[in-house]
Amino acid sequence: MRELTFIRNNFEKWKGVEEAVGHVDSQSPDVLADMYVDLTSDLAFAQSHYPESRITIYLNNLSSELHNLIYRNKREKWSRLLTFWTREVPLTMYEERRVLLTSLLVFVASALMGIISQLADADFCRVILGDAYVDMTLDNIAKGDPMAVYGGDNEMESFLKIAFNNISVAFRCFVMGMLTSLGTGLMLFYNGIMVGCFQAFFVQQGLLWESHLAIFLHGTLELTAIVVAGGAGIALGNGFLFPGTLSRLQSFRRGAKRGLKIVVGTVPVFFVAAFVEGFFTRHTEYGDWRLLFIVASFVFIVYYYIYRSYQLGKKKYGKKKD
Repeated sequence: MRELTFIRNNFEKWKGVEEAVGHVDSQSPDVLADMYVDLTSDLAFAQSHYPESRITIYLNNLSSELHNLIYRNKREKWSRLLTFWTREVPLTMYEERRVLLTSLLVFVASALMGIISQLADADFCRVILGDAYVDMTLDNIAKGDPMAVYGGDNEMESFLKIAFNNISVAFRCFVMGMLTSLGTGLMLFYNGIMVGCFQAFFVQQGLLWESHLAIFLHGTLELTAIVVAGGAGIALGNGFLFPGTLSRLQSFRRGAKRGLKIVVGTVPVFFVAAFVEGFFTRHTEYGDWRLLFIVASFVFIVYYYIYRSYQLGKKKYGKKKD
């Protein structure tokens, strides 16, 4: 690449770094860290191709200044706990929106496959859910309490058990990204098949509305968080597979950092979903009133995962091309 082209392609980014250096107190530590990774990558490129150029000296000085500012401003404020979920997580989701969309498409496609497979073969659910679970559910349906499975344990015990299990699934989805994006994709595929099969099974028993009210009372939040965690795992895997202009190690670290931030951001959502499942899903006598919470959960998802993310992303990146 010609030096002039290199400068023209990156001039706006370096100008943004200069502005951030001049207003460092208003910048998130993670934003500064991302800037530093990009800047050192450009510096390495310049040192390799234009070792005697003034642009190399400029990038070296700017990198040194940014490095010193990052490590001089290590102290965190308590407000970081709030801004982590209100700003940093949504902004990271905007930056990784393509992998989150990929995660959603994989999950939806596999759920549809689960539905189609169960409708085509009524015994498919026994392969996916197991004979014991299917027989127990059929027995509950015969007794007139199809959702009795949610009321077996003590409420607090159920809440803690469900929260631990769901958060474990989320982190496994993320860690599987270390086996490249395929590992996370397989986990999403299995979970999607299971959800689709589960829903189709209740439809076949004539319980479409009741099953949707009971399952999506907590499932609206829970399934969304699983998809988001899947996106975090894909981000981790893609960091290794597609390093771009960064070294493979730098790209992997960047993907791991962003993915971990996303998956940690799902923890409160999983806790709320587990609380609802442990304490309220068992109460089928609430009837159609449960629909209000499902709608409220959906509104939260649209606001936090889509609107808030888009709002912060556009504020930071303006009208730059993706």
